[in-house]
Order: sequence, then structure tokens, then C-alpha cells
Amino acid sequence: MHRLERVGIVVLDAIVVALPTALHGWPTTVVGNVFTAVLLASGLTLLWWRDHPRLVAISGGAMWLFLALLGDYGWFPDTAFAIMVLLATVTALAWSGRAASVVGGALAAYLFVLWLVLGSTSWVALGMFSVPGFFAGTILRLRQEAADELAQRGRELEEERELFAELAVRHERARIASELHDIVGHALSVMVIQAAAGQRLLEQDPVRAKQAFSAIAESARRGHDDLQRLVELLGGTEVAEPDLSLIEEVVTRAARGGLDVSCRFEGERDGLAAPTAHVAFRVVQESLTNALRYAPGAAVRVLVNGSGREMTVSIENDHSIQERPGLAGTGRGLVGLRERVQELGGRLVTGPIPGGGWLVEATLPDGRRVGDRGS
Repeated sequence: MHRLERVGIVVLDAIVVALPTALHGWPTTVVGNVFTAVLLASGLTLLWWRDHPRLVAISGGAMWLFLALLGDYGWFPDTAFAIMVLLATVTALAWSGRAASVVGGALAAYLFVLWLVLGSTSWVALGMFSVPGFFAGTILRLRQEAADELAQRGRELEEERELFAELAVRHERARIASELHDIVGHALSVMVIQAAAGQRLLEQDPVRAKQAFSAIAESARRGHDDLQRLVELLGGTEVAEPDLSLIEEVVTRAARGGLDVSCRFEGERDGLAAPTAHVAFRVVQESLTNALRYAPGAAVRVLVNGSGREMTVSIENDHSIQERPGLAGTGRGLVGLRERVQELGGRLVTGPIPGGGWLVEATLPDGRRVGDRGS
């Protein structure tokens, strides 16, 4: 495409300058040949208007001013003014922003000087062969700038879209990892602890050993059900929205598994938003899992307070009174809980308490519906 454009410029220069000059009679003087050569060169500078538009505008303007000074020594075809139109257009394309306004003023000053040098040429004629070209170039430049800006904005939006997609994937992976950690971690912790207890009691107390193995089976079934629910949720299948009854279930299972745990509810329980209920359940589940791992035999107290505009879930355990089973965690439990709580706009406080125990307390926005508040 650029090659055809350059061929066209050469042909145009030949048609508007060389051919009329040849028909009129080629100059016989040295100065006349210099005049014609400079006029031809001013047209040929347009060959580089894409790569060096400013150089073309300046050199072309300088050549035309030189031609005006040699006006008495050569013949100037009227068709050559087409080159002046193109040079004015290139001038408008070469500068943008505030520089374009300065160049517009410089062009007006240049035309005034050119008119003074030419003397007999009408200023209207100069304006007709320069001002329209300059305005046309300005319109083309503004259009190109708008297109470039839209293209740049499109690239930025595409980069932002890819970034958001990557963040969404990371967030979803982290959420799935947290869910798996809670489900598998709790189930395995109960099974390992109960298996160890069952082995110790197998010969001494067969009845209690049988209860321990029953707890293992129940924990395995519950873990399977939780995994199935997670698979259905990820697959897009509608599942029942969680509520605070899940906390009662996990506390009851933990108590049947031998954990000394109590649970108390205060305030309202109905109408709680599903995300809040789910996070509250995971806070209790993770805390009970940690109590099984790090404080076996210790009393655990669960308090769920739904009064006011916030829900507080507090799990407090005493110091360990039995040997730890040596079941190490992943280190992601409390980190994952904190991330979940913060996503809902809540806060999580964890740490030791006097007497050697441990406290986990989550404060969550209750997210109740307006109708449930008023009922």
C-alpha cells in the first residue's frame, strides 16, 4: 500500500510540475533549472510524509519560500499549487495538542511572509491553497487521535478484563481450597482421633471402642455428604441454603465424638443471610477441629449471639488436659477463616486467653432481610 502511495506521489509531481513545464518550454538558464528542480523536490518530499511529517512540512515550506525569492527566474505552473495544499495538510498532521495551535499561528505568519515576497500574488489565492488543506489535515489528525485513544482504551479494557478474570479464578480457587480444607480437615481429624481412641479401648472397653468406630463412620459419611454438596454447588446445582442449624449439627457430632462441648444461642436466629450463616458454621467447625487437634480433653464453649445489627460467633476452649494426638494442621485454617469473614465485612479475633485456653471470635454483619427484621 505504501509503495503504491509513493508511486502516486511521483506521478502527481510529474503531472502538476514536470509535464506543464515541458509543455510550456523547459527553462534554458541555470537559475531557471534550479527553480524547476526545487519545485519538483518540494513535491517529492511528500514521499516521506508518513515517517517524517515534520521534516516534510518544514523542508517543503522552506523550498516554497525559496521559490518565491526566485520567482522572476522561472516559470510556475498553476497546477503546482496542489503540492502546497498537500504540504499544508501534512503540516496539520505533523503536530498535535498545544503544538498544533502554535503551528497554526506559524503557518499564518509563513503565508504572510510568502505573500510579501511574492508581491503580485493575491492573499486570497494563498489562503485558498493552504487554509483548507490545513483544516482537512487537522480533521484527519483529530480523527486518528480519537481512533488511537479508543484503541488504547480497548487494549486497557482487555488487559483489565484479563486481570479481573485471573483474580476471579484465583479467588474461586482459594474459596474451593478453603471449603475442602474445612470439610476434609474436620472429617479426618475426627476419624484420626477416634481411631486412636478406639485402638486404646478395643481390649479394655469394647463398648466405648465400638462407639469410637461408629463416630468414625459417621464422620466419614458426613464428610462425604459435605463433599457431594460442594460438588453440586460448583456444578451449578441448586442446594439448600445453609442456616444456623448446621452449627447445632456439628456441635452434636463433636459431642458424640467425645469432645466436651456446649453451645448456646442468643438473640434472633431466623432470616439470617445464607453467606453469613455459612461463614458462622465454618468458624465453629474450624474452631472445633483445632480444639480436637491442639486441646484434647478441654472443655469448649460455643456462643452464637444474633442480637443487634451484628452476629457474634465465639468459641472458647480451656487448656489441654490430654496428650495431643500429633495431628498437624495445614496452617491455612485461620487464614482462610479471616479471609471469609473479611469478605463479608466482618472481623476475626483469635488468640490465647488467661488460663492457657484459646479464643476464636468472629463478628459478622447479620445480613437479615428487611422483612425479617420487622417481624
